[in-house]
Formats: sequence, structure tokens, C-alpha cells
Amino acid sequence: MRLAIASGKGGTGKSTVCANLAQSLSETQPVVVVDCDVEEPNLHLFFPSDCDETGVTVGNPKVDKSLCKGCGDCGRFCRYGALTVVKGDHTFFPELCHSCNGCAIVCPQGAISMIPRKVGVVRSHEHSPTLRLISGVLNEGEVQAPPVIHKAKGMADGNALAIYDAPPGIACPVIETMKGADYCMLVTESTPFGLHDLELAAGVAQEMGIPAGVVINRSDGSDDEINDFCASKGLPVLMTIPFDRRIASVQNIGGLISLEIPGWDNRFLGLFRKILDSMEAGV
Repeated sequence: MRLAIASGKGGTGKSTVCANLAQSLSETQPVVVVDCDVEEPNLHLFFPSDCDETGVTVGNPKVDKSLCKGCGDCGRFCRYGALTVVKGDHTFFPELCHSCNGCAIVCPQGAISMIPRKVGVVRSHEHSPTLRLISGVLNEGEVQAPPVIHKAKGMADGNALAIYDAPPGIACPVIETMKGADYCMLVTESTPFGLHDLELAAGVAQEMGIPAGVVINRSDGSDDEINDFCASKGLPVLMTIPFDRRIASVQNIGGLISLEIPGWDNRFLGLFRKILDSMEAGV
């Protein structure tokens, strides 16, 4: 099973829910968690351990000037402006390149080849015999997060249960994270911003054909607008986590309420059962 945990905005507690769910499930079965928030990965703070590191590269064009005739076909093809040709001279902006290989394909002289450039790393942490964390880390200054996310997810292939912790928002990194997921759990909060961004994230899941459910975090009991929205969209509310001082005190020091507060491990196991029930019911 591939479970994506997402949210339309940052700061809703998505990673906290992910970490607690993974810890609870690891007590009874093997779990692989993939931190796909490659610009700001933080799950390693919950699961500190040694790690192995693998580099992530993308292909960037290299022009053989002895073959190039300066026709400019490569620059006209590049919709991102990564490669331009002015009076036969090439200017290349590697941060804009999407490594599509199109410039090499359209070059009539065969003057362009693709060479690797490192954009990030993937770190594999063996936290326990039943809990493995894979963290993608994008190099500082880079903007192409999807290749790092793709590599991190690929390292989780072959495992029965993988949980993807998505970055906030609904842009390309989120799409890459949710791609191939069997279910998407959306974490939100009972605020106007929370509702607005939940609508966006739910729309992405619907567009991608991924069944979804909602967890309301830091609830103050005034969840009517969130509940009404979920009911109107057929989204089950899987769990409500209260706005509670004891929960906040555990989370603020990097702890897990599933370990520190009695009963919460069973609540997160119940959350997972609700996801399975929701999938079986086709909701």
C-alpha cells in the first residue's frame, strides 16, 4: 500500500501525523516512510539514526561547438528558457532545465549530449528493525524537487507499506509525491486558510483519481465548516486531534504523542483501519 499524507498549506501538522502514524504501525508491521518535502525535510528529527546517502543527478545539455551550426532550434524548443541561442552563442541556465532531453532530440547536427549534474541526495535511515526512513534532500539553490522525490520514492519500492510525507501546497513536488498513491490523507486545521487550502488539495486528489480522507489537527471544537465541506465532497473525517497543551508540549520538543501519551498509539492504529475501511468501501 502507498499512502500519501498531504496538506494544502504548511504548518498543519502533516509531518507530525505522519511520524506518529508510522511509529504506531511499526509496532505491528514493517513500515517505510519517505520524506518527500525535499526542500525542508524534518522527519529525521523524530527518528534520529545513522544513514546511508545516495546522490541524485539530472541530465543537462552540453553543446559540441565543433558540430553546432548555430541554427537555434534547441533554444526555440526549450519552453523554460534554460537554453538560448543568440548569434550562434549558447547561454545555459542549469536551474531552469527540466532535463527533458528535447534540445538534444531536435538538434539537426547531433551537437547536444546530456551530462549528469547532482541536484540532491537521498538518505536512508534504519531507525528500527520495522521502521525505515528515506529522506530526500534538495541541494541549496536548486529548484527541481521532483527528480529527488522520484528517487526517494523509488528506494521504497518493494515494501508492503510505504507512507509518503508530501511537501505543502499543490505544485509539482506534491503531484510527484502523490503519483501512484493508493490513498491520500489530507491534514488540515479549522481556520479560514486551512479550509481554503484543503479545498485545493482535495481538488488535486480528485483530479488524480486518488481516494482521500481528512484529519483535522489542533481542533478547538469549532470544526463545522471543515465538516460541512468534507460532507459535501464525500471526504470522510478520519480523525480529530484536539488543540491540547499536553500534545503541544510533547510535539514542541520533537516527541511523539503515540509514545508519550497513553492511548494515542491505538488512536493512530484506528486511523489506519479507517483508511483501509474507506478504501474497501470505495469512499
